Amino acid sequence: MNSLSKENYLKALFHLANHKNEILVKDLSDTLGIRMPSVNSMMKKFAAEGWVVFESYKPIILTEEGRRKAALIVRKHRLTEMFLVEKMGFGWEQVHNIAEELEHIQSEQFFDKIDQLLNFPKADPHGSPIPDKEGNIIKTNYFKLSECEEGSQVKFVALNSSSDDFLRFLNNKKLALGTEIQILETESFDKSKKVSYDGITETFSIVVLEKILVEKL
Repeated sequence: MNSLSKENYLKALFHLANHKNEILVKDLSDTLGIRMPSVNSMMKKFAAEGWVVFESYKPIILTEEGRRKAALIVRKHRLTEMFLVEKMGFGWEQVHNIAEELEHIQSEQFFDKIDQLLNFPKADPHGSPIPDKEGNIIKTNYFKLSECEEGSQVKFVALNSSSDDFLRFLNNKKLALGTEIQILETESFDKSKKVSYDGITETFSIVVLEKILVEKL
């Protein structure tokens, strides 16, 4: 079993498990861009390793061991992104593809050193929690900005989407993690919201609001 391919499958399972109640073969196929027969074959191998519970035509269940292994790959990716931003001066919109390559380095010592150099960060540049060395991950209780009521004051703490295009959009709007946002008005027709932050007033569409995660102040 190719190690890089295996890790990509595990990481995809991890992300799908965090966003869906059940994972279907089609979900993995769509996420990875791999034909369904190939996904079926890989899931049978994963089941033999004890990483998933898998039966044809039924949802895929990530086992505790599978979740732990997947979380450790996510840990490497998020630590790498943080290192690229904090120590090498990359923008948060520039690091995903580089981290996709570096996350497959097998040396635990390498990533432990990065963790130490960064003073053991709890989250990556996009606000996503970084799993610890045992694969444990902090549970967050954030809200989508779309869920916030008029008059509320919130802090921008994470993202529901970290696509390069969306990150560049936020850069253009001068909206960064840690920014305090006030909800001024909600448009009843399309659910867009007028907000203010750092002396700036903007109106964001529901598409944007769904991608911004906040905590209430």
